[in-house]
Amino acid sequence: MSKIEDFLSTDEEQEIVEAIRLAELNTSGEIRVHIEKTSNDDATNRALELFHTLKMDNTKLQNGVLIYVAIEEKTFVIYGDKGINQVVENDFWDSTKDVIQSHFKRGNFKQGLIDGIFKCGEQLKHYFPYSDLDTNELSNEISKG
Repeated sequence: MSKIEDFLSTDEEQEIVEAIRLAELNTSGEIRVHIEKTSNDDATNRALELFHTLKMDNTKLQNGVLIYVAIEEKTFVIYGDKGINQVVENDFWDSTKDVIQSHFKRGNFKQGLIDGIFKCGEQLKHYFPYSDLDTNELSNEISKG
């Protein structure tokens, strides 16, 4: 699997976008997915760079979450903004990571992302519940590099 287009079909991408929309109905948190062929760097550093490039650090409550996937390295990073990291325990993302990882190991990339997104939304709602005043501050579309 060498191209981004081979990682997910168009239909699978739309299912992931819908999962983001549904997960965000539970929380004021903002979830995004970014997929690229290679990180060309440490994946965590690349996720942080993209977090800023995608302006995910501009949310009102600083509660954006990026799920970053580097295909060639077979790795992913869950990166949460400082508003989240200030209130959650250190192992907050471990269960989400485990859900994604278990699917990815079996080659179930779409389901791994969908289940991870739903887990992320469920976890975030405890700290950042949805409000009627909530607006969708970031695109739900998958970004690609």
